[in-house]
Amino acid sequence: MNFQPVSAVPRRDFLYGLGASLGSVAFSSMLAQAARQDTAKNVSSADGAHFPDAKAKHCIFLYMEGGPSHIDTFDPKPQLSKLHMNEFHRSGDEQSAMSSGKRYYVQSPFKFHQAGDSGADMCDLWQHLSGVADDLCFFRGCQVESVNHPTANYHVNTGNRFGGDPALGAWVNYGLGSENEDLPGFIVLPELAYPQGGAANWSNGFLPTALQGTPLRPKGSPVLDITPPAGISRQHQRENLDFLQQINARHAKRFPKHDQLEARMANYELAFRMQMEVPGVLNIDDESQQTLDRYGIGNQPTDNFGRRCLLARKLVEKGVRFVQVYCSTWDSHDYIAKAHGALIPTVDRPIAALINDLKDRGMLEETLIVWMGEFGRTPDNGVRGGGLAYGRDHNPDAMTVWMAGGGCKAGHTVGATDEIGATAVENVHHVRDFHVTLLRLLGLDDNRLTYYHAGRFKQLSQFGGKVIEELIA
Repeated sequence: MNFQPVSAVPRRDFLYGLGASLGSVAFSSMLAQAARQDTAKNVSSADGAHFPDAKAKHCIFLYMEGGPSHIDTFDPKPQLSKLHMNEFHRSGDEQSAMSSGKRYYVQSPFKFHQAGDSGADMCDLWQHLSGVADDLCFFRGCQVESVNHPTANYHVNTGNRFGGDPALGAWVNYGLGSENEDLPGFIVLPELAYPQGGAANWSNGFLPTALQGTPLRPKGSPVLDITPPAGISRQHQRENLDFLQQINARHAKRFPKHDQLEARMANYELAFRMQMEVPGVLNIDDESQQTLDRYGIGNQPTDNFGRRCLLARKLVEKGVRFVQVYCSTWDSHDYIAKAHGALIPTVDRPIAALINDLKDRGMLEETLIVWMGEFGRTPDNGVRGGGLAYGRDHNPDAMTVWMAGGGCKAGHTVGATDEIGATAVENVHHVRDFHVTLLRLLGLDDNRLTYYHAGRFKQLSQFGGKVIEELIA
């Protein structure tokens, strides 16, 4: 019998065999979950949470792509009414960089009111959200770094302005694992057009491929080929998959570093299981007419977003960890009265319905809802047409984010911006701190939720962040 000496095995292959690389997606995912449970200190829950007392088990992330204006939604600035149409002055360097000529302060075209016992500030277009104001926690101290849509989207979604890193949903699923093996743990409900930056906004990055977001189509069948062809039974499919698995397994032995092959094998199996699970989850015909009316389904302008909010509820009800729902585009450089005036009514009723629906089902405490865009808007803009066409430009220094459920401090407003809404001045935090806080609400510690890649242990916050304690109940 001939034995191969250990020295004949390259060091890189040896380390690979120990799981130092991505490896087999299905197998390494199970190993990673087992390793987290064995090595993480103070972890007593079976799902991998670092803080077993955390209330949030799922997250629905409502992403208002394009950058909604905080000044015209949830952060009123009466001072702008006094300054309206006066010339706006910046520092010398900033002024010289402006290529659009003179700029002017612009007031909000909307009136505001205080909603609920908490007195939350909302523009008058939020007619339905006002009814759940005391369930919301507003944060006005968040800041980002980029004013470019794709890089700002990447920054909010992945913690990295340049893309290529895992999305927040991928990190959450890596940390908590799946509650339903028959559905993806991270599902994305986009508009017909993808957000700027594309699918990299829900990428798995350097995490195992199985953790990437799964987008569902907004029109037609949400998942193509979810129904087997005529004449093909489940038994036929199972036999075909078993045969394909044998062939792929032999191929994988010859090329062990091709993690995409393992991911494809795992996806075939998941797709097989999804054929039984998904049709029921995606079907809203079993919902009562009262529920459909509540979400605004069947009526305009709420039908599209309402369907996706209802689907988000159904998905978390089935154990999906992270659902991201997109609404675009809030990029109102011109005619903000018309643009925001049309967008707010499309999401107002569905979002309020989602919160009430989860509350009625006893799910709001375990479901963290997040509402935000990639940045806020400026208090000034170039003005045309006598000021009737004004809008607002991108502003990374001031924005409003709100949360509901999941252990956040409901009925509170945390942080503040200056008198014109140009920059955050109270309880100011970089978006990395907000990411760390979201993980904490879901029971995860950013400093312990790491993955070894490119020579170091990486984390969502890149280099660490601080929990914003004022946002947690």
